[in-house]
Amino acid sequence: MGILDKLQTVIILFAVGLGLLLGQVNIVEQYAENLITPFLLLMLYGLFLTIPLQQLKKAFSNIKFLGANTVINFIWIPALAWGLGSIFLSDYPALWIGFIMLMVTPCTDWYLAFTGIAKGNVSLSTSVLPINLILQVVLLPVYLLIFAGTIESIPMSTLIESIVIVLVIPFILAHLTRFLLRKKSVLNNKIIPFFGNAQIFFLSLAIMAMFSSQGSYLLENLKVIYILIIPVLLFFVINYIVGRLVGKFLKFSYEDSVSLNMTIIARNSPVSLAIAVTAFPDQPLIALALVIGPLIELPVLAIVSQILLFTREKVKK
Repeated sequence: MGILDKLQTVIILFAVGLGLLLGQVNIVEQYAENLITPFLLLMLYGLFLTIPLQQLKKAFSNIKFLGANTVINFIWIPALAWGLGSIFLSDYPALWIGFIMLMVTPCTDWYLAFTGIAKGNVSLSTSVLPINLILQVVLLPVYLLIFAGTIESIPMSTLIESIVIVLVIPFILAHLTRFLLRKKSVLNNKIIPFFGNAQIFFLSLAIMAMFSSQGSYLLENLKVIYILIIPVLLFFVINYIVGRLVGKFLKFSYEDSVSLNMTIIARNSPVSLAIAVTAFPDQPLIALALVIGPLIELPVLAIVSQILLFTREKVKK
């Protein structure tokens, strides 16, 4: 696990704090909002650039794992997120929407690091990454219309515009870059490594700009941290148990079971955040939920990886 992966939580927390501090300056608070989307575009461009779609074929070599991953991530988890939100967040519609947006998007980066820590099958986890990415991009607007649309009215034109701006454009540009530079060594030696490392910084700059633009409002609503902790933790606990039970039922090896656990627990806040700040610019609490989620998630992934390692040692004995 690289140094940037280890410091990811610290970097995000620093961005939140610096954003709140800078937001106390009127001119910064006034113009910071204009920087959010450009930074997110750069971050998502880098994300799409570092994920080669050639691995799609490899994912279908293990249909049993792919099927379990797909059913849990894209059928079970949306229903679970809706259910937990209806129980704990029904009085806070903006947080409910943010919670759903966070939970229906599987992680596309740091879950691989924690899979490695827990001695899981990193190659297998990597193979389903393009599938998870494509399905979440396609299905996120569907989930928003089905679930969030029953909480608050969402204009279809606004949703389509936000998806085109922050998902379709960087996706096309990233794969156009791959195509144009496919025979150039600079792509794999310099461009992809740079964006692989720079993603966390672009995300942090977007978070800093968001907190700067909404600083005073967000400081008045920090209680949402306490409101979100219970449903977020329950989500992780329930999915950990589901992953263990499904892995056992399907007779996965320890390594494959770890891969399943990590891919159904870790979430992809950057993609959700990009949609939130463009589709719901007047509701910062939605984005705040998407920022708070990873601050809880990263320690949970570290704990889960150690629990899995403990079970592995116990089985060996």
